[in-house]
Amino acid sequence: MKKRILVSGGAGYIGSHVTVELIAAGYDVVVADNMSNCDRSCFDGVRQITGRSELPFVEMDFCDAAAVERLFSRYKIDAVIHFAAFKAVGESVAEPIKYYRNNLLSFLNVLEAARNHGGCNVLFSSSATVYGEADKLPVTEQSPRLPATSPYGNTKQICEDMLRDAIAADPSIRGIALRYFNPIGAHPSVLIGELPRGVPNNLVPFITQTAIGKRACLSIFGNDYPTPDGTCLRDYIDIVDLAQAHVCAVTRMVEGRMKEGYEIFNVGTGRPVSVAELVTEFEKVNGLKLNYKFADRRPGDVVAIWADTSRANEELGWKAKRTLAETLASAWAWEKHLAEQ
Repeated sequence: MKKRILVSGGAGYIGSHVTVELIAAGYDVVVADNMSNCDRSCFDGVRQITGRSELPFVEMDFCDAAAVERLFSRYKIDAVIHFAAFKAVGESVAEPIKYYRNNLLSFLNVLEAARNHGGCNVLFSSSATVYGEADKLPVTEQSPRLPATSPYGNTKQICEDMLRDAIAADPSIRGIALRYFNPIGAHPSVLIGELPRGVPNNLVPFITQTAIGKRACLSIFGNDYPTPDGTCLRDYIDIVDLAQAHVCAVTRMVEGRMKEGYEIFNVGTGRPVSVAELVTEFEKVNGLKLNYKFADRRPGDVVAIWADTSRANEELGWKAKRTLAETLASAWAWEKHLAEQ
């Protein structure tokens, strides 16, 4: 009998790509999302890619405990992948209460429902932000979690602790936290990709929207950082590579191959790329010239962060495969696809 995976926030950027890969791997999937930061077209794209016109979808808010309980009562859930959270660093600095309420309460409700229904495998969508301004790079899973530089990052740290403590108290719950870095790009079909509402919070949509003419100019926040070219260093990972890491982690859980009740894995490429380097590579790959300027540093941004991925490579049997050029080409193809709609 197929295992059923609940994907909370499954109509969003990462959730939609993970749903596609889960179905390709033979899982039954239930998608639930409140559609606050995504568009119905992305879920339609998932159905088109997978050929699953009847793919279950529940429109709901995971901050509603009763709705989460009803969802777990309606479906037998073998594992839940939790994406339902706000994710903009800058916005979290400006509106911390909004972030604490949404990100913590939604995950608390998932953990309570998992416990109430006899236990569950829980895969938490964590982030490299839990490392703060790391003293030593690249970061490993054993690197200390330093004080978060934003309320968003703090919610990721707190949710990791919630999962760890829930598992310690109830062994029927098992969990993995995937700490991933900077997902970019789009599915090769160009039927799903990053589709932010309003002003984007991530770099690549700003780049592609500037290239297509939606925005007059790209702002690069800070060019006076202590890095080779003065711009921040990040670990940019292709969205499909990232999605496949989730499949590996879920399979590890549902097949009972976890070595401990709670495990942590970094998911990145292991290669630092500066913001300026990313812009230059986008121009080169796609034969474009971007209009950009340097602006003041953005609150909450760390100088540099990239991953040591050896644990994920060895334990999950997963490794990032796609080149930065391939990923940036897919991002531009997705933006052009949107312009044609």
